[in-house]
Amino acid sequence: LTSCHASLHRHRRVWLIFFTLGLGTLLPWNFFMNATNYFTFRLRDTEPGNETFISSNSTEETIQNHYQAVFSNVMTICAMVPLLVFSCLNTILQKRCPQKVRVMGSLGVILVTFMVTAVLVRVDMDPLTFFVITMVKIIIINSSGAVLQSSLFGMASTLPTSYTATIMSGQGLAGTLAAVSMICAIASGSELGEIAFGYFIFACVVILIAIASFVVLPKMEFYQFYQKSRDNGEEKKFFIPVCCFLTFNLLDFAGRSLSAVCLWPGQDSKLLPALVLIRVAFVPFFMMCNVQPRHSMPVIFHHDACFILLMIVFAFSNGYLTSLCMCYGPKKVDPHEAETAGTIMAFFLSLGLACGAALSCLFRKVI
Repeated sequence: LTSCHASLHRHRRVWLIFFTLGLGTLLPWNFFMNATNYFTFRLRDTEPGNETFISSNSTEETIQNHYQAVFSNVMTICAMVPLLVFSCLNTILQKRCPQKVRVMGSLGVILVTFMVTAVLVRVDMDPLTFFVITMVKIIIINSSGAVLQSSLFGMASTLPTSYTATIMSGQGLAGTLAAVSMICAIASGSELGEIAFGYFIFACVVILIAIASFVVLPKMEFYQFYQKSRDNGEEKKFFIPVCCFLTFNLLDFAGRSLSAVCLWPGQDSKLLPALVLIRVAFVPFFMMCNVQPRHSMPVIFHHDACFILLMIVFAFSNGYLTSLCMCYGPKKVDPHEAETAGTIMAFFLSLGLACGAALSCLFRKVI
C-alpha cells in the first residue's frame, strides 16, 4: 500500500510539472497580447502633426499615429510566421539537437527576452526604435515558444496519453492567468509604466518556475521508466508531433490568414453561429478514431488518414471562425465599448480553451 501511494505521489508530481511547462509555453505570448495598452502608449507621438487618423476606442476620441495604427496587425504577423516556421524546423532539430538543449534553451531565451522587456519599461526611446525592438522580441518569443511547444509534446508522447492533455490544460490556463494578472495590475491604481514593469516581472517568475520544473523532471522515477521504454515504439514516434500538432498549427494559421482577405459569412448572418455550433461534432468524430489505449468505445475510423483529414478541417475552421468572431464582436457594440468588448472576448476565448482542455480528461475516460 505504501509503495502504491508513493507511486501515485510521483505520478502527480510529474503531472504538475507537465502542467507547469504547458503553462510556460503560451503564457509569454499571452502576456504580450494583454499588454497592448502599454505598447501603444509607448508608441505615442511626442511631436505634433504626425497623426494619421482618429479612432474612437474609448469615451474620448483618441489620435493614433502610424505605429499605433499598425501595431496589432504587425504583431500578429511577427507572431504567427515564426510560430509556423519554427514548428516545422523543430522536426529537424529533434534529431540534431538534444531535448534538454531545446527546452532549456527556449525557456532561457524567453526569460531573457522578458527581463529585457521589463528593463526597457524604464528606458525612454523614440516610437520607431521601440516599435522595431518590440517586434524583434515578439519574433524571438514565438520562435522559442514554437520549439518549446513541439519539444514538450514530443516528451509527452512517450508517457500515457493523459500527459498530452495535461500540457493542453496548462496552455488553456495561460490566457486566463495573463488576463487576470493584467486586471489585478490595473485595479492596483498604479501608473501604466509601473503596471507593465510588475506584469513582466511576474512573467519572469512563472518562466523561472517552469525552468525549475524541467530541471527536476528527469530525476523522477516515473518519467525515467517511460523514457527507457520509448525506443520500443519508434514507428509512431512522429505521428503526434507531425499529424496532430504541426498540422493543426499550419491549418489554423491558414484559416486566420484567410480572414484577412475574406469575411464570409457576414457579421449579421445566422450561418456563422450555426457553423460554430456544428464544430461540436468534431468531438465524437475524434473519439471514433483509432486512439489507443481504449476500453469501451469501438473504433469506427481505423485508418489514420481519417484522423488527419478531420484535423485539417478542424484546424482550418478553428482559425477562420475564431478570427471572424473576434473581428465581428467589437463591431456589434457602440464605438466607445468596442475595446471593452474585445477584451471580454479575448478572456472568454482563453476560458473556453481552459474548459475544453479540462473536459478532454473526461472524454478520455469515456473512450
